[in-house]
Amino acid sequence: MPGDPTPAFIAPAAGPAAVVTAVPVPPAPLPPWAAQLVLLYESTAASQFIVHGNVEDRLLLPAADCAAPVSLTDFFLQALMPRFDVVLSYDLGNGTRVEKGGELFAKWPGFAESQDLMKAPRPAVETLTRYFRYCANLARLGKPALHVGCFVKSAHLVVPAEGNVGSYELNALALLIRDWGTDELLTRYPLATFLITERLNDLHPLLVNNSRAPAVKVPLPTAQDLERALHLLAPRCTVALSGLNGNFADTAHELAGASLAAVESLLKVKEHRREPLAAADLVSLKKQIVETEANGLIEFVQSPQTLDSLYGQDKLKELLRQDIALWRRNEVKALPKGYLLCGPVGTGKTFLAECLAGEAGVPVVKLQNFRDKWVGTTEGNLEKIFRLLRALGRCFVFIDEADQTLGKRDSGSNDSGLSGRVYSMIAQEMSDSDSRGRVIWILASSRPDLIEVDLKRPGRIDVKIPLFPTVTADEGFHLIRALCRRYGLEIEESGLASLSSLVPTLLTPASAETIAFKVYRAVKTETTTPLAALEQQLRRYQNPVSKEVMDFQLRLAVDEATDLDLVPAAFRSLRSG
Repeated sequence: MPGDPTPAFIAPAAGPAAVVTAVPVPPAPLPPWAAQLVLLYESTAASQFIVHGNVEDRLLLPAADCAAPVSLTDFFLQALMPRFDVVLSYDLGNGTRVEKGGELFAKWPGFAESQDLMKAPRPAVETLTRYFRYCANLARLGKPALHVGCFVKSAHLVVPAEGNVGSYELNALALLIRDWGTDELLTRYPLATFLITERLNDLHPLLVNNSRAPAVKVPLPTAQDLERALHLLAPRCTVALSGLNGNFADTAHELAGASLAAVESLLKVKEHRREPLAAADLVSLKKQIVETEANGLIEFVQSPQTLDSLYGQDKLKELLRQDIALWRRNEVKALPKGYLLCGPVGTGKTFLAECLAGEAGVPVVKLQNFRDKWVGTTEGNLEKIFRLLRALGRCFVFIDEADQTLGKRDSGSNDSGLSGRVYSMIAQEMSDSDSRGRVIWILASSRPDLIEVDLKRPGRIDVKIPLFPTVTADEGFHLIRALCRRYGLEIEESGLASLSSLVPTLLTPASAETIAFKVYRAVKTETTTPLAALEQQLRRYQNPVSKEVMDFQLRLAVDEATDLDLVPAAFRSLRSG
């Protein structure tokens, strides 16, 4: 490091004294993100870092005698910066604070006059800059160089992305902070600055786009991190963890996708109530934790359905069960990155996604309304969603109405380019080769022609599955019969002979479900048999989708299919060309 041949970033030999004697846990290496940061700093490649991602979580110190997870600031101070002389921090609420080395900071000649300037952003940043320059000038004069660090916490509130255009004050503040990592006077002496924000898109572009300030992402904890945390917390959560019989590895795997802070909070509540955490509770607890941390951006669905719940579609069920068998054997190279479910409205695209997830035994993550009217917030929401998906382990990501949700490559000027940015972020995430076998995307649309071609290409969507309505009266009757059985109604097989002429062609599962519901209602409110009620409803039935729309959407589904075997013979003539 400039000014001092001894590295300043180095893990201490031991952590703080433990309050409670923890179960012995072997020391762990620095997490990859921290090791990357150390490498960049010690090689003098960078001295300013944008630390983003899971920054509000608790983290595990690498020391063997770590007593419990700690905050990000404490992780830096104890694991990375034990040899730093002065460490300062700034945030809007507290102003400037001395995290370490208060005696040395008080020796600065400008210390007394700076006390009234350390609260508001502009004066505080200017004062910090003066102190950094003072230390750098001392080092230039041959004085012992002080290792100085500074955290700007919640940096997106200090220098936000929103409203930066034309704002002299905000742009000037961003330039001052940017200088900490680019000014040659400051980069030649041991100064490390950290801009901490959850989402990159919330931070001022002058800082985000600074090539000399690398962005370092803190991920959600892995299953191994969670297992280690459970061991550390075991001595103080004896009752809460007693129901697991020491099987922390499986528990950690089930909780993957949750933050350490959420797991720690859960255990403390359980311990206070003297309630053991049962293995059977883990699925519902994980759903609760993940949805809470996602702030409504995703819905976490554990599907009770399996492919057995899907009427007919034997060829399709065979194909999907082959994929699930490969997934369970971890044959990830043979797995598709994603599926496109296409077909006319009401053909059961959402239901198929739930059946597929239930068969595989993994959760379905549904993207909720992540779009926001504020500049940068939509992109920030997507950042958070992607971080959760990477941490969940195996899951399906279901995007309904994909033609509306995924954005367009060229959206024009109607939305200030937001749709194009959404498209770009989702396309990049879908094509990430590291996610093959962990995250499978399921897109559903009755208008697949409106989805950008690049999003449907192999490597993002490898299998396109068309779904169709019934073709014959026999198929339609048996579909209605199967759905009536779910209501506890039995329609006699012999009823087909008398009702054949009434059963509509091109009957979708959604329409058949409505007929079954009306039959059930009639049986419960009128003196009639299920067969008579069905005849009554069939006579009243009117197709909710016009023939022109149905034919158009059928042609689209046939053209999109990757396997012609999935297209019934009756529809193959609709194929273009």
